[in-house]
Order: sequence, then C-alpha cells, then structure tokens
Amino acid sequence: MRADLLTDAVEGLDEALAAVDGFDGVLVGGLLRPQPAQAVGLAGLADAVAGSPLAGRVAEAAEKAAAGAADEDHYMALAAARTALLGSVHDALVARVEAVVGRPRAEDPAAEAAGVEHPVNLLVAARGWLCDLARTGWQGIDHELVAGAAPVVTAMLPEPGLRRLATLLDGFAAELAASCPGATLERIPVRRWADLWSRAMLLTLPGADRTTAVGEVTGRLLPLGVDLHEHATAVQAQVHAVFEPADGGTPRLVRASVSAPKPDTVVGAGLWQLLRPRMSLLAAVSEGRAMELDAMPVTAEGDLIWDDVRATQGEPAEPFTTARVALPTAAAAPVMPVDRHPARIAVPVLLEGYAVEDEGGEVAFRVAGERLVVAAGRVPAAGPLTAEAVASSSACLGLLRWDAGEFLVQPLAVERTVRKKAVAVHAGAWAGGTADKAGVRAEKAATDAVTVLRERAGRLLRK
Repeated sequence: MRADLLTDAVEGLDEALAAVDGFDGVLVGGLLRPQPAQAVGLAGLADAVAGSPLAGRVAEAAEKAAAGAADEDHYMALAAARTALLGSVHDALVARVEAVVGRPRAEDPAAEAAGVEHPVNLLVAARGWLCDLARTGWQGIDHELVAGAAPVVTAMLPEPGLRRLATLLDGFAAELAASCPGATLERIPVRRWADLWSRAMLLTLPGADRTTAVGEVTGRLLPLGVDLHEHATAVQAQVHAVFEPADGGTPRLVRASVSAPKPDTVVGAGLWQLLRPRMSLLAAVSEGRAMELDAMPVTAEGDLIWDDVRATQGEPAEPFTTARVALPTAAAAPVMPVDRHPARIAVPVLLEGYAVEDEGGEVAFRVAGERLVVAAGRVPAAGPLTAEAVASSSACLGLLRWDAGEFLVQPLAVERTVRKKAVAVHAGAWAGGTADKAGVRAEKAATDAVTVLRERAGRLLRK
C-alpha cells in the first residue's frame, strides 16, 4: 500500500474546491438581488469550467445570474457546472486511491435505455421550487417558501420513477423547515445544502434519474463489514463485500443495502431489530459466513438488489481472511456521472503493521511513515467496536474516505491481541443477534422501547 500517496497534493484539487465554495457562498445570500461578492463567486464557477463543453452555457448563466436576470435554464447550467467540478474532484481522488491500493476498476457503466416517461409537469414544478430557493438564498428561507415543496412531493410519490427525487426533496425541505427562519441561523450547512440543491436540480431533467443497467450474478458473497447510517427517522445498513463469480470470473467489490423507517427513540443496538427481518445477509455477517447467490440482481455500479429468496448461507468466511486473500484482486465498481461526489468515496482497505497515535483524543494510524486519521465518529454505537479497541489494534479492516481535505479511515473491524491471541472485533457483530452481555442489554432496552411504542400506537388506532 502506497500510503505516501494519501498525503501528496492532487493537482487542481484546491482550485476546483475553491470554485465550488465560491458558488456555494452565492446561494447563502440568494440571487434575487445579487451583490458584487456574489458576482465574483459566479465568475469563478464559470472560469473553472471554461475549458469544458459547459463553458458557453455556464458563462451566460453566470452573467445573467450576476445581473439578477437568470431563468430556470441558467440555474440548471450553474447546478451542472458545480456537479461537474465535484465529479472531477471525485475522479481525481478515486484515481489516487487506486494508485494507493493497487486494485483494478471495472469499465464505466452504461445507462439503461429510456423507459417510462415521467410527468413533465411534476419535474417542472420541482425545478420551479428549487429556483425559488436559489433566488431567496439560505438566509431568506421561511416556512411559506419551504412548504411549497409539500404538494410537489405528494404528487411525485405515487410515481415509482420519481421517488428518488421525491425523497430527496422531502428530506431537503424538512432540513430547511427545521432551520427557519434563515435570517436567524448562526451556522448554515453551506456545502451540504448546495449539494442537495444541485443534485435535485439535475434530477428534474427528464432521464437524469435513469439507473445503470441491471444484470444477475451467481456465485459466492464474502462479507467484509457493515457501514450503518442512522437518521432521526430512518436507518440503513450497507454491507461491503467481495463477490466471487461461479464461472471463475474476476472477483468484484459489491454492496448490499437495507433500509427501514424508525422512531427517534430506537437507537444503538435496537436498530438491528428494524433491519434484520428485511435481509438475511445480516445474520451471515454476525456469524462470519459467506452467502451463495443465485441470479441475484446487481447494478453495474456494484449494488446488489437484495432478494432473500436468491441467497442461502454458505461456509464460514472470516472477514480478515477475505481481506487478505480476496480483496487485493477484487475489481472496484464504477460510478455513474450524476453520482460522482467526494462524499461517496468509501473504498474497503486492510491496514496492518501500523503504529497508533492519540493526540488530544484524535486517533490516527502511522502507516509506512504517513499519518492517517481514524474517523472514530463514524463507528456506530450499535456494535462492540469501540475507540479503545481501535486504539489497541494491530490490524484494521475499514473504508478509506475523503473529508475536509484529507483521507480518513473508517474502521469496520479491528484485530487486537487479548491474552496472547488475536481477537477480531466487528462493528456489525450484533447485526444478526448476539450473546454478548452488552449487546443483550442494549437489545432488551430497545425491545422495551419498541413495545411501548406499539402499545401507544395500538391505543391511538382503537380510538
């Protein structure tokens, strides 16, 4: 592993991010009555894509927006330019990661052919609301403006092909509503809201939400670990794994995800109770087993469309053994252009032979003389993996990420020595159930909370 490449500068990276930041600052104040500083940010975005096919449209859009005369097409061009810049950052960082880990990458996926046409009026309505947000700016949002998304989302939800955009708009509007009025905000999540705005704008283009081609795979799935994503009202478990085709083809990195709505009182180990009934793979992760897949649907981006009927439990498969034997030759999945963003980078890696450093509570690994920060805040409380276990580890199986200008590693599992024996501790060890005392206590507390909620819901329904 070429750890030195993780700290070397990436040419053009700072300039691209500076142009994005400049435009994001424009959205804070809004474009209804642009100020000179906003014109500078718009011009910076146009300059950054001057050598691309977007150059002419973005230059015109920046000029019109700086004059307060931009229309929906101009806002779309600005959103496309911002997305293209972050896509270039994503590609540059992924190329650096590939040089670090030395693994192959599959060819870029092809989009599916056009399918059912979506109601254009709904896409136009969504785009209109997003343009109103851009004109008003984050400092000018109020409940009346934010509420304009509700009827659009309601109309979109019955359309299966529009649920991706509907979900994005619904979550975005909820965040904005919780922050109203914008004029009183002490801190604005500038990058995040600009990400959500630009992505939603692009998804209002007919055909932009086409998924990659879906095929079927048969072979052995070797889990590496679970990445748990928790929100106040939802939870998702994403299993990273190596897939070995039955025909002896090249192994590939894949993901399998399961999501569920949740009440905000269910936290920690209780989250697994919401997810287990929806995916048998979680039990295999806890037990350290492989799974045999038979014609399991998979996208070209490596996302398994999980179906329990097409999966059966296989032989024991220890994740660290998988990481040492199968991971080095597994091909990474490509990413569709609309999904290319630095925040998406999550590359499975195995680190060994490092020294642990702890400076002011920030844990880092010294790998081949280079310092790699550990993203301890990403380790879920729904498992036995703790900061103490990471700090006393000798090997780490994790996800290589990029955030705030540097590469980080998110531990999925670690090996540590206990009584002269190597012991593995996995973040997803409780996914399928556990006999661990701490896990049992956490499960019981969550079960009690769910029981109370069900009783209350039952009384409300009886009324």
